[in-house]
Amino acid sequence: MATSTLDTDEQHGTTPLQDPEQAPEQGDADPPAAETPEREKRRRAPLAAKLAITFGALLMMTSGTAIIGVKSVVGNLESSIQVSRSDDLVDPEASAEPAAPTGKAFVGAFNILLLGIDTREGQEATNARSDTILILHVSQNHDQAYLMSVPRDTDVPGTDQRINGAFTNGLGSKGDWRGGLKSAAKAISKLTGGMTFEAAAVIDFGGFKTFIDALGTVPMCVEAPTKSIHHFVVKGQPRYIGGIANDHEADSYARRTGNPRFLHQPGCSEMAGWQALDYARQRYLPDDSGDYGRQRHQQQLIKAMAKKAGSVGVLTDFGKVNELISAVGKSMLLSLPQGMGVTDFLFTMKDLAGTDLVLLKTNAGTYESVMVNGEYQGEGLDKTTKDMFRAAKNDKLGNFVFLHPEVVNNEK
Repeated sequence: MATSTLDTDEQHGTTPLQDPEQAPEQGDADPPAAETPEREKRRRAPLAAKLAITFGALLMMTSGTAIIGVKSVVGNLESSIQVSRSDDLVDPEASAEPAAPTGKAFVGAFNILLLGIDTREGQEATNARSDTILILHVSQNHDQAYLMSVPRDTDVPGTDQRINGAFTNGLGSKGDWRGGLKSAAKAISKLTGGMTFEAAAVIDFGGFKTFIDALGTVPMCVEAPTKSIHHFVVKGQPRYIGGIANDHEADSYARRTGNPRFLHQPGCSEMAGWQALDYARQRYLPDDSGDYGRQRHQQQLIKAMAKKAGSVGVLTDFGKVNELISAVGKSMLLSLPQGMGVTDFLFTMKDLAGTDLVLLKTNAGTYESVMVNGEYQGEGLDKTTKDMFRAAKNDKLGNFVFLHPEVVNNEK
């Protein structure tokens, strides 16, 4: 049963499948298996980091008409995106001096903290974790940019927690992203040896569905038959089932309930938001590429979104542009210095478009386990990674990379 598929002409053609959330009620599916022990350890590289950078590019693309003075678009951009002030991002115990904002741009070297959360259907807002943690460092003269990642399972010394839980700790009873960001920034500053952050962004990748739905569909190509661990076929309709962590659990659920896993068939088609996101979320892939493959598919999705959002038919439709901006605004929180507006920040980032972006590996792209008395505590940071963060803190990454070329991620 687990290898079955929802085999319809729609799945193979250009008509997108119906959104499981909009499908008629077919009766309740059985609950998933109980929460599993620790997920399997795996290799990871910072390629998913490009999601955050490209998300900013999408913002600029959908607001590109603002460059020629369409005030309504600028106003919607400013009002749609949640903004907090970055004064509380600086850890009082940190020794590094933050960059001086002029109100319109940054002066000197600066760091931007990027947190990616991936909320799922049925997940409590107070349980969100920052499973993607990225640091963008821009050099003194703004001629070089470096992107580093902090592994989500990194052990926080002196606690029984991992770094992705710091965001959760600050959410409070209402799931306030501002509190989560403040808590995460403080913990990450300490973990990296006192780095300061002049700005930050929280991005909900699940919110991309809203963006794609505003576009209609996106063109996606599936390389090989790919079974979902998130969607199952319940009475002929794809249905999202939460709480399943891996391939084994998905197969077990399919056998127990008789509801086969949804299968993404090879080939190119127009996908609705839920289907495109589901495909891009899969890490149990036929070629065993794991997180690397998932990151590749996420990049494919981002490119598809950017291409469609940047098409003439979209950018010349001010109503559509405003709809897209509103969709983006629901999925993003920006933390900016006093006096800097959203448009100022995005134009600052746009000015960096020609800057060479260097992707840097953490722990050489491999899992660095921390064991205490034979018990797994999480992932650690090796000496080279700690030196890399120290170099970023002191704006010496150029020298560091020259001495440690092995940390540069050259994968496309």
